[in-house]
Amino acid sequence: MDQSIARNPVPIMKKALRQTLLEARLQAASRPAVNAALGRRVLDVLKHFGVPSVGFYWPLAGEFDARGPVSLWLAGDDSREASLPIIKERGTALEFHAWHPQVPMRVGHHKIAEPTSGRIVVPDLLFVPCVGFDADCYRLGYGGGYYDRTLASWPAASKPITVGIAYDACRIDALQREAHDIPLDLIVTETGFHPGLPE
Repeated sequence: MDQSIARNPVPIMKKALRQTLLEARLQAASRPAVNAALGRRVLDVLKHFGVPSVGFYWPLAGEFDARGPVSLWLAGDDSREASLPIIKERGTALEFHAWHPQVPMRVGHHKIAEPTSGRIVVPDLLFVPCVGFDADCYRLGYGGGYYDRTLASWPAASKPITVGIAYDACRIDALQREAHDIPLDLIVTETGFHPGLPE
């Protein structure tokens, strides 16, 4: 990302910033070496936390495709399970349904593929796609608010570890925040972990 944008102290409207970051993300996503490095980092996260259940996302244009790392993780232990989000109605919280590489998919809201398993899963760790992110683990998404609504409605006792997946090119110093914005626990990029993996 252009460093003048990243360091500009003047607030940038989210819509304009989102467009700039989407372009930066597309460029980063086009580099095979960057994606390979990010895939290894995603596996490092899964190994570090050792959770039995993971939620992630079906990739849209420019988003890192986590299906490869998650499939490798699933293949390592039959007791592990993965899930993808279902949008039951526009403007509602996400529901996560069981997924594995052979599960048939259907086109859901926003033309995003959803698993047809019908089995609801409560993930212990949730990978969240990021258009952009800042040093405090706040993320910029597409503006629909699905992940913020989902995390806000999650019972505290079962709230998952939240890990944003992003490219270094999409990091800025500080995002404009609104009352409903919820920071993630960790951001993983091709070069490392922000703020770092917990001990």
